[in-house]
Amino acid sequence: MNSFGAAGEPFLFALDYELSEALFVPAPLDDSEILFRFGGVSNYRRPDDCSAKDPALRIVKQVEYPEYEDKFGIILKGLSRGDSYLANLTCSTEVESDVSLKEIFLATESLFGVYLPGRFVSFSPERFVRIENGVISCCPMKGTIDAAEPDAEYRILHDYKESCEHNTITDLIRNDLGMVSERVWVERFRYIDRIVTDRGEILQVSSDVRGELNQGWQNRLGSLILNLLPAGSISGAPKPSTVRLIASAEQERRGFYTGIAGYFDGKVLDSAVLIRFIEEREGGKLFYRSGGGITVNSDVRDEYEEMLAKIYLPLRKICAGY
Repeated sequence: MNSFGAAGEPFLFALDYELSEALFVPAPLDDSEILFRFGGVSNYRRPDDCSAKDPALRIVKQVEYPEYEDKFGIILKGLSRGDSYLANLTCSTEVESDVSLKEIFLATESLFGVYLPGRFVSFSPERFVRIENGVISCCPMKGTIDAAEPDAEYRILHDYKESCEHNTITDLIRNDLGMVSERVWVERFRYIDRIVTDRGEILQVSSDVRGELNQGWQNRLGSLILNLLPAGSISGAPKPSTVRLIASAEQERRGFYTGIAGYFDGKVLDSAVLIRFIEEREGGKLFYRSGGGITVNSDVRDEYEEMLAKIYLPLRKICAGY
């Protein structure tokens, strides 16, 4: 990444959560196997012939409430000890679909998307960082509610637990960007994104945090990104002890889930947190990974329901014959 950044050569990359596996694709616009979309850039064409049927997910096996309650309890004890003041707890839900991961990728609409054959598909709404003209920006998402709920926007913006969680993540991102930037500021604070899904619309709360990079940032592009990992919005704060707490509760590797992926066009780098994520495991089984941030003010039943509510597809019409 440092070398290609210095040379102004385009590339696609992905780094897993544990930083034990990586993907690097030179000239990704010419690649026909690993598909991606980052903002308005993609390396595939959607077919014109669209079927009337949208893909759907069916839950085969989910984490039962008592098991989730045990995981939640481990996190809560860590929060009470002071190991963390915000931790992201995630789970795996086995799902099935009548269409392939590639077809799911083509049928979904999201700001960011990556399809790695035989491994995973991510249709992420969450930017990790964007670097353009020496400015680095990060847009953490914290706070989700069903848009059909009465006064949904007011409720999510005035919910005490959600406000505390969002404030914590915004402050963490400010600190993270401060490690690589000269000056850091919050461009927009707690704004609403509306997302259309196969289960209806949801509202998500985001903020826009920015920093000013020193000249020559292209020469250290990879080093800069690595300094910011894992992403604060899907780990917590403080990071080192929170990551250990998460591992003790989840008891499974995340892999590329909650890692990051990005595209550099030679001048601008844009990247996403790999959430809204379906992975393919041995035997072709599919698992949807989802979760949420836990604080001392969290209610275990609410967090369990939020984890399940995030199992959705942000749909557009599926196209046949691709």
